[in-house]
Order: sequence, then C-alpha cells, then structure tokens
Amino acid sequence: MSFDKLLLIEPIMRALKQEGYERPTPIQEQAIPAALERKDLLGCAQTGTGKTAAFAIPVLQLLHAKKHDNHRVIRSLILTPTRELAIQIGESFEAYGKYTGLTQTVIFGGVSQHAQTQQLRRGVDILIATPGRLLDLMNQGFVRIDKVEIFVLDEADRMLDMGFIHDVKKVVAKLPAKKQTLFFSATMPQEISALANSLLHNPVKVAVTPVSSTVDVIDQSVYFVSKTNKRALLHHLLSDKSIKSVLVFTRTKHGADKVCKDLVRTGIKASAIHGNKSQNNRQTALSSFKAGETRVLVATDIAARGIDVEELAYVINYELPNIPETYVHRIGRTGRAGSTGVAIAFCEEEERPYLRDIQRLIGKTIPVKTDHPDYKQMVLPQIQVHEPRPQQARKRVSDPSKGKRFKPDSFKKHREKNTSGNSTGGGKFAVTLKGNR
Repeated sequence: MSFDKLLLIEPIMRALKQEGYERPTPIQEQAIPAALERKDLLGCAQTGTGKTAAFAIPVLQLLHAKKHDNHRVIRSLILTPTRELAIQIGESFEAYGKYTGLTQTVIFGGVSQHAQTQQLRRGVDILIATPGRLLDLMNQGFVRIDKVEIFVLDEADRMLDMGFIHDVKKVVAKLPAKKQTLFFSATMPQEISALANSLLHNPVKVAVTPVSSTVDVIDQSVYFVSKTNKRALLHHLLSDKSIKSVLVFTRTKHGADKVCKDLVRTGIKASAIHGNKSQNNRQTALSSFKAGETRVLVATDIAARGIDVEELAYVINYELPNIPETYVHRIGRTGRAGSTGVAIAFCEEEERPYLRDIQRLIGKTIPVKTDHPDYKQMVLPQIQVHEPRPQQARKRVSDPSKGKRFKPDSFKKHREKNTSGNSTGGGKFAVTLKGNR
C-alpha cells in the first residue's frame, strides 16, 4: 500500500514525498485510517515501527480540516516521557505539517522556560510535552489544555517505569471529557491496561510485533563473561573497524560514565548520556553520534528512550537489564526500517537469571558466542578440575576480587592456561564461580 491509498490531504502528501516516504509501515497503515475516523486508538508497538507518524499525520489532518480563529489555543496535546523523544516528535510534526499552516512547540525540563513560554504566549495548535514541565507551566498559568480535541499518550509503559504515571493522571484530569485519545505503549502491564481502560472509549486496537517478540532481522547473541573482563571484551569487539557506530547500554549512570571514560582513555571516541547530564550535554552527545563524529554512545535506559538513529547497526548490552521488556526496547534501536541489526549481550554469572527471563519473554534461546577466553572460565564450574582444599575455596569465595584479568592480546595464552589443569589460579577461579552459583 502507498500513502495515496490513505486519503491524506495534499499538504501532508507533499511533505511526505519531500521526506522520501512512499509506503506506510504496518502500524501507520492500520492506525491512520482509524484515527482519521476520529476513533480512539490503542496501539501496541515497539520503537522503530513508525508510530510517531502513525499519530502525527492524522492529528495534523484532523486539525487542518477544522478552521481556527486568529487566537490559537492548544487543540492537540502529545505527552511523552523524555526530552529527547519530545524533540524528535516535534521534528516529525514540523516535517509532516510544514504546509498545513499549523503551529507546534515542544516543552521539556532541564532548560530555561523563557523561550517556551514566549512561544506559548503567541499561541500554538499542537503542544508536545514531558509531564513535569507541562504541570509546572500549567501551575504557572502558561498552559491551558481545556480546549484539547486530540490527546496522544506516547510510551505509556515508559511513563510507568520512570515514575511519571501520577503526573500523567494529573494532566488527564485537566483535559476535557470529550476528546479523541490515541494511546501507545510497547508493553501492557496491569497499571497501564487500567489507565488505557479509563481513557479510551471503544478503541480500535492496533498491534504490530507482539510484546514478547523481537524484530526478526536483528542478529542476537550473548557472551558469557566475568564482570571483571567485560571491559576487555568490549575493547576486543571494538577492535573490529567495520563497527562504525554502536550504542552501549548500562544499568546505572555511574556505569555509563565508567565505560565511557575507559573507552576515551584508549582512544575510542565515546560519549555518555544519562539523567545527570544537562540537556545541552545530552543533545550535543546525541547530535555528534548521529553525525558519525562519535563512535560509541553509552547510555542508560531512561536517557536512551526516544533515541532514533538511522542505520544503527550495533547495540551492545554491557549490562543486562533486570526487566526483560527493557531488553526488547534496547535492541529495538537497531534493525529498523527493514535493515539488519546486531544485538550483543554480555552476561556475567549474576545476570544469568536476567538472561533466562529475557529468553522466556522473546520465546527463543539467544545463541552463545564462545570465541573468547572468558567463556572457558564461565563454563568451567560445570567441569571437574583441580580443586583446592575446602578452606582455600572458602577463602577465595570471601574475596572474589583478586582474580586475574585477561588482555585482548593474550586470549590464546589465557585459554591454554585455564584448560591445562596444571594452573592453580585457573582452579581457584573455577571454584569461585562454582561457589557463587
């Protein structure tokens, strides 16, 4: 199907052609006609499926069809969890709506509100906002949402993950009872289902890529590696110059900074983004990564939400998430728009339960990569090797931090040492893992 079949107005069609869009994605094909009929919509789709256009296009067309007076009021509110995602949605509305005469603005925290309030004073048709800044400006009297005709709640499950669900409910309470609601979420936990039921009236349900599955074009693999050797393994993988850009995920802000500093120290161009970074720093890092000036972007889940990098081929889970759905979100950054992608996971001993949960969710076993020496160490506990006396083992378990670390240029030597059966150090390491399982 082409966009011509969706009965879109000429200004939008002209803009889409300029953007190079010819065929709608599955979610656009299903969602746009339903939204144009002014029906409520429940969309279940992962990132990278084209859902922004799935709601932006009908919002623009519906608002364009209705004449407005010179005094503009907010007629559509798009609520989204992060600054980065808000900015990207704003860019999409600007691109698709450039010939409609409609105006939009984006508001988010972490920057001065002056420029945002100036734009609001001039009047806007479409407001894209994060919950915190929206409530703040509403309380100051800069924003009124009582005239909203179309409400879009994007990334509802991430709102819950980030602790914004109560803010969302406060915003919803200020919206008019009569409105069209477009509700999007990649996953549907119980609290999100309850929120959807309270907001939507006889919604059209659109699901693209089941919640429990990942994009088929993504080549997934996992390396079993000890915690102390993750850095060496990352350097080893990045020694492949064909990996032009890679998004690396950590669970914590401290972890992101640590990985980034280590990469920079070894001459690899890298940046970190997380909640402690200023908005300007995050935007600069993201822009540099998109432009290919930065090879590695290290991110936490919250900061990375909404990152949309065209032709991103590699995602590395330096640390596995403890929520399996988060893994799906992470690897969904690659393999977009029909292109191939590679998702690599590092799994230390303590993360094995996370891996099992992830595999249960996606319904498949992730292939294990064994072409690195630390794999030998991780599987040794399953093999009987020279074991020290019990008192030695207990001492080793109580102080596991003294294990030797490998270097990328000594992989072969390390592998031979640990499989010879003559190395006391190798035996100790094996018993350490066995004792900690």
